[in-house]
Amino acid sequence: MTDGPESFAAWATGRENPRFSNWLRARSQPAWEDATRHRFVTELGADTIDDAVFRRYLVQDYAFVDALAGAFGHAVGDAPSMAARGRLVDFLATLTSDENDYFERAFDALDVPPEDRERPALAEPTRAFRDCIGRATTGGYPELLAVLVPAEWVYLDWATHVADRSPDRAYLDEWIRLHANPEFESFVSWLRAELDREGAAVSPRRQRELAAIFERAVDLEVAFFDAAYDATATDTESTATESDAESTATDSTAEPTAGGDGAW
Repeated sequence: MTDGPESFAAWATGRENPRFSNWLRARSQPAWEDATRHRFVTELGADTIDDAVFRRYLVQDYAFVDALAGAFGHAVGDAPSMAARGRLVDFLATLTSDENDYFERAFDALDVPPEDRERPALAEPTRAFRDCIGRATTGGYPELLAVLVPAEWVYLDWATHVADRSPDRAYLDEWIRLHANPEFESFVSWLRAELDREGAAVSPRRQRELAAIFERAVDLEVAFFDAAYDATATDTESTATESDAESTATDSTAEPTAGGDGAW
C-alpha cells in the first residue's frame, strides 16, 4: 500500500478529474506494479515460460474464473440500471463462452487430466481469492466492483504491456490476445467508470473499506502468479467444488499437442 493520503477526498484535492479507481490503484502500489510486471508476464510475452508453470496457472485460473463468473452474476442483480446489467451480461457471456472455450482447448494442448480441470486441488491464493470474491458478494454493488475491477484491470494492464509480443506457442499468444483487444479495453474502461461513480458517492468509511477490498485483490494477483512457480502450492484437502467462501496440479512432462477445430 502507498503512503499517500488515506482519504479519497485528500488525494483528489488539487487534481484535475480525479478518479476513484486511480486512487485505489495508487494505494495498491507497489503490488500493482508487481502483478502487472511479474516474472510470469515477462516470460509469457517472451515465450520462455515453462509449460508446467503455465499449466499450473491455467488450472488455478479456471477454478478462479468459476467464482468470478458467479460474482458477475451477482453484479447483474445489483447493478443500478438496465444498461449496466446489459454490459455485465454481455461480458459474462464472453467469460462463459469464448474464454471457457480457450481453457478447454488449452487444457487439451497441455494434457491437463479431467480431475485437474473439474476438481483441482486449490493453491492458497486461489482459495483466498475465491474467499475475497465470496465476501464481496455479501456487500453491495460497490463492493463487487472493488474486486471485479482489479481482477480485470490488472489483466488489461499486463496484457497491453506485452501486446507487441507474439509467442510461438499459440495457447500463450491467444491468452495475451484475449486480454489485449479493443473490446476488453472498452469493458474495463466502463467497469472502472462504474466504480468511479459508486466509490465517489459513498461515505469516507465505506471508501476505505472498498480500498481494502481492492488492495487485497491486487495482493492476491501477485500471489496467484507466484504460486504458478511452486509445484507444491496446492492444498490437497481443498478442491474447487468446495464452498470456501460460500461463493459459487498434476504436473505432466508430456509435450503439448494440437487440439480443437482449427486450434493448435
